[in-house]
Amino acid sequence: MTDMEQQREARKKALRLLEHMDRTEKGLTDRLLRAGFSEELAEDAVSYVKDYGYINDRRYALNYIMYRIHDKSRQKIFQELSGKGIDRQTIQDAWEEAEELETPDERALLRQMVGKKYEPGAELDEREMRRLYGYLARRGFRSGDIFSVLEEMDITQIKT
Repeated sequence: MTDMEQQREARKKALRLLEHMDRTEKGLTDRLLRAGFSEELAEDAVSYVKDYGYINDRRYALNYIMYRIHDKSRQKIFQELSGKGIDRQTIQDAWEEAEELETPDERALLRQMVGKKYEPGAELDEREMRRLYGYLARRGFRSGDIFSVLEEMDITQIKT
C-alpha cells in the first residue's frame, strides 16, 4: 500500500471512529495506534479531523463536565479528563464555562451520596466511618466538606 493510500485509510478510520462517539485527541490517537497505524499516520489523521472541527478537546471537556457536574466532584471530573489526555488549562476553561451555565453544589451532592448510605443521625463505628470517609474522598470530595456535611447530618462515630 502506498503512503497516500495508508494516509487515506487512517483518515477514514478516524472519521469512522468519530461517527460513534466524541473523542479527545489523545483518545483518537490511541485508538488509531491500536488499529495498527504508525504514529505519523495517526497524528496526520487527528490533524485532518481537527481541521474540520470534528474533534475538539475543549468541546469534549465542556460536554463531559455538563453531563457529570451534578453527579461528581470537581476534583474527580478534573482527574478523569486529565486521564483522557486533556490539559489542565483546557479543563479549567471548560469548568468555568460550565459554572456559568450550571451552578454545581458539591455539598448538596455530598449530602445526597451520604444519604444513600446512612440516615441523618446515624451512629457509625470506627470501621464504618473510615469506609464512608474513604468512599467520599476517593470521589474527590475535600476533607473539610466531608466532615462538615457529616456534622450537618448529625452522623457521628460511636466512641468505643
